[in-house]
Amino acid sequence: MSKVISSKEAAKLIKDGDTVAFSGFGLSCVNEEMAIAVEERYLAEQAPKDLTVIHASALGDRREKGMSHWGHEGLIKRWIGGIAIASPKLAKLIEEDKCEAYNLPQGVITQLYREIAAKRPGVITKIGMGTFVDPRVEGAKMSASTTEDIVKVIELEGEEWLFYPTFPIQVALIRGTVADEAGNLTLEKEGLHMEVLPIAQAVRNSGGIVIAQVEQVAKNGTLNPKDVRVPGILIDHLVVSQPENHFQTENTQYNPAFSGAVKVPLESVPALPLDDRKVIARRSAMELEPATILNLGVGIPVNVSTVAAEEGISDELILTTEAGSVGGVPAGLADFGHAYNSEAIVDHHAQFDFYDGGGLDLSVLGLAQTDASGNVNVSKFGSRVAGCGGFINISQSAKKLVFAGTFTAGGLKTQVADGKLTILQEGKAKKFIQQVEQITFSGSYASERGQTVLYVTERAVFELENGELVLTEIAPGIDLQKDILDQMDFTPKIAQDLQLMDAGLFHEKWGGLREIIQDKQKAGVFG
Repeated sequence: MSKVISSKEAAKLIKDGDTVAFSGFGLSCVNEEMAIAVEERYLAEQAPKDLTVIHASALGDRREKGMSHWGHEGLIKRWIGGIAIASPKLAKLIEEDKCEAYNLPQGVITQLYREIAAKRPGVITKIGMGTFVDPRVEGAKMSASTTEDIVKVIELEGEEWLFYPTFPIQVALIRGTVADEAGNLTLEKEGLHMEVLPIAQAVRNSGGIVIAQVEQVAKNGTLNPKDVRVPGILIDHLVVSQPENHFQTENTQYNPAFSGAVKVPLESVPALPLDDRKVIARRSAMELEPATILNLGVGIPVNVSTVAAEEGISDELILTTEAGSVGGVPAGLADFGHAYNSEAIVDHHAQFDFYDGGGLDLSVLGLAQTDASGNVNVSKFGSRVAGCGGFINISQSAKKLVFAGTFTAGGLKTQVADGKLTILQEGKAKKFIQQVEQITFSGSYASERGQTVLYVTERAVFELENGELVLTEIAPGIDLQKDILDQMDFTPKIAQDLQLMDAGLFHEKWGGLREIIQDKQKAGVFG
């Protein structure tokens, strides 16, 4: 008997007060058909209402799709998620305090599904210690009406850990490419595997229902069992999608290079224009070592891979994304999380197991608000809720960490020429402030663990030493007092041997990165 039903029929199976788990990253593996159907039912009937929704990653296209469909007061009672900013209507709901909201680390949520499936008590981890997720700080609460503590501090074998307790989930909304009539689900056209299997297992073992979106249904017995990622015994209902509701990424309907169906010839990477962003990427790239396993954040950090290509050392890097790609070339913001010509695509939760255990040699992440203690905030600014995503997992566990960004924001104009930097117009907003609004990265916790942390800007480089920001490098052409100290809300410690940043970074042609990598190899400072 076929498990196919309409999305409208499936939407009626969700009850008031249910806890619903979505798979997905951007629009990869997102059950858009059910997001739409539940929204339509709620607007027509005011049901289902008071749902608890949990999802690990950004879920949407930063416009109308994904969780933005559910951004209606009364539909959601509680949100537990990794990122809100990809779903503007959901973010607004949280900002206006119209639902309870907990922002948990992306990796923790993916791992929590497995604990629920196995009926274990919860995730025990160091991830989140010292950040806003820590109950001694904010307890992951993102709105005023959010009062219950869902994260705990426990002691185990004389060590402190964070404990994220499990809870039952009544509905799973997942997605694949093809399912047979028995519900066996494949993912061959998805660019990522995500956490579809552990979500289905968690909900099945919670006594709930699993609803999967697919492009088409195949006859029983026609699928290769090695292609089946979720067995039919876990799936209750199938919803066949319309093409416009089955995008592979936030902005791409389907690209076979993302799913591994083909390997495409990659054109030579066009050179970045010589500006402050390129200087930051070049200086960040100086932290690379031979055979670096690397994760790059969005924005300026992604330019590190372009600089590596320009400098002819791409073969020295193994680029990964937190969504599960290993090797290849990570895609830009419009298709973030995917990669062209991946060597492997692993499950979302498995990638975070590797990350959390220290598998990353280096991560370059964005630099937003930073304070004298080296804390960084990327998750909440005033009432605006962005979310931490995988930032906490990655920043706490990478062996070496670089925060990369401009020194000020909002209208900054610079000139990079002849080996020096000139500030033409200062940015309106300071990034180096007395105290960050929310601690997404804890400088003190990183110092306790002996983590190597740098803060790289176009005009200055800082290092984290004993829980304190220390100015170690300054750009040629920059005035220490006027261009750095006067643009900060605190006075950093200044290294006795304050250095000039490499003048080559500020020339049209650099060509120094390979030598830096080779020198490290000769000195045996890698690995």
